[in-house]
Amino acid sequence: MSQTVAPPIPSLVPETAPFSDEQRAWLNGFFAGLVSLDGAGVTALSPEQSAALMPGAVNEFGDTDSGEAPWHDQTMPMPDRMKLAEGKPVRRKMMAAMAQQDCGQCGYNCEDYSNLIVTKKEERLNLCVPGGKETARMLKSLYEEVGKAPVLAPVVKVATEPAVPSAISRDNPATGTFLSRTRLNKAGSEKETFHIEIDLTGAGLDYTVGDSFGIFPANDPALVAAVITALDAPADFPVGGRTLREVLSDGVSLSPAPDMLFQLYSYLTGGARRQKAKALAAGEDPDGDAATLDVLAAIEKFGGIRPDPEAFIEALDPLQPRLYSIASSPKTNPGRVALTIDTVRYKVNRRTRLGVASTFLGERVRLNTPLKVYVQKAHAFGLPADPSTPIIMIGPGTGVAPFRAFLHERMAVKAKGRNWLFFGHQRSACDFFYEDEFAGMKAKGVLTRLSLAWSRDSEQKFYVQDRMREVGRDLWHWLAEGAHVYVCGDGKRMAKDVERALVDIVAQHGARSADQAIAFVADLKKQGRYQQDVY
Repeated sequence: MSQTVAPPIPSLVPETAPFSDEQRAWLNGFFAGLVSLDGAGVTALSPEQSAALMPGAVNEFGDTDSGEAPWHDQTMPMPDRMKLAEGKPVRRKMMAAMAQQDCGQCGYNCEDYSNLIVTKKEERLNLCVPGGKETARMLKSLYEEVGKAPVLAPVVKVATEPAVPSAISRDNPATGTFLSRTRLNKAGSEKETFHIEIDLTGAGLDYTVGDSFGIFPANDPALVAAVITALDAPADFPVGGRTLREVLSDGVSLSPAPDMLFQLYSYLTGGARRQKAKALAAGEDPDGDAATLDVLAAIEKFGGIRPDPEAFIEALDPLQPRLYSIASSPKTNPGRVALTIDTVRYKVNRRTRLGVASTFLGERVRLNTPLKVYVQKAHAFGLPADPSTPIIMIGPGTGVAPFRAFLHERMAVKAKGRNWLFFGHQRSACDFFYEDEFAGMKAKGVLTRLSLAWSRDSEQKFYVQDRMREVGRDLWHWLAEGAHVYVCGDGKRMAKDVERALVDIVAQHGARSADQAIAFVADLKKQGRYQQDVY
């Protein structure tokens, strides 16, 4: 009887790779079993790729960092992120210094932005809009370390798709048309929130629910005029082929005042004022007003100093696009995109400050005006691949935007999965966004459950996390049945409070200790079953 001989395991690890015979044999067996190889179409690893698999192998940046980023959490304060990055290469510390939102406003995700700074392919350190001055200052400090540790040439070269010059992006935006704004609050509300629609016909833009929409705004004309007056400069002063007014309108940010502006003032004055300007440039707060100094306030603080308009412009940060969660599905709203935007207004020293993009869209831009726009693809925020998976959406205020999109999408594809929305705001009578829509979805069975929380309807404030605790048993049952959890909105307080509530629910109704409940929620995140879009 003939004996069947098993085919030899194909050699994936070359003889030149830095392994012993035993290590090479083990690796060959491991990879063969991992991908169920049958010997066909197998490509051996290069010696460099094999070397990269070794513990402590040098990567393409000349360091041995494993790539883990425990600080990559939008809700984590900067000091905590930097603590986690201690002992890491400077590029990883730079990543930790960023806002961890992967929002794309800088044109990159957080990791790519930090890597490009270290390799000196990106020289601008002030592009992280959510991180603001805190991030810019930390990056400036860390950048001083870059020259001390030269970055090596890449060891492992990964094939990538060639860049498409015509691809629409932050650096190559498309043109959309402003169609409409509809106020979502009713009379009596303390807020002013708008449902915005933008026409994308002919723009060549595609989006998926969960993506964000980038818009290039313009500064308030009244603020631009006030800055020009305070500078005592002609509005038509030429700056880089444009007028001063034009550059101030859409080229530079007028809030907050950047460190470079104070540094410029320190060069133009002397004595106590120079010391004050130098202190502000270094991130200090000599007069206790640093947090309130936008560009106009900085000019007024150093009144009488008249910088050259061109030098003044060079000291300012670029005006960055703003990103908003998309509140529509292309399946139900083809050729258009919808946004849910709170206009921002607040007073500082008798002057009303305005949110640049929110008031641009909420009151200044006229109907049928062309806008520079682009889509920022979501990195880890989207519907589950299986439409039968139940989802729990927690989005108070404008955080409801992507969940309106999720529900429209699930309705369009007739997804069988159950949908539970937690929404909250100040007052039920005037702050219930999309009330009629959600009522219709409930009637059709698309919205399985709608849990509401109103913080100003009674003497005791009541938030979405409080409502979650009230229905904790049911929430636990949904989780046990495989539900995915989504959170959108304020990352500084709300997202933390929601996560804390979820941990408590898992502990109480899942019969777990506090540590086990924390580990359970952490595992949800690792599985992609707990996703956040916070800011």
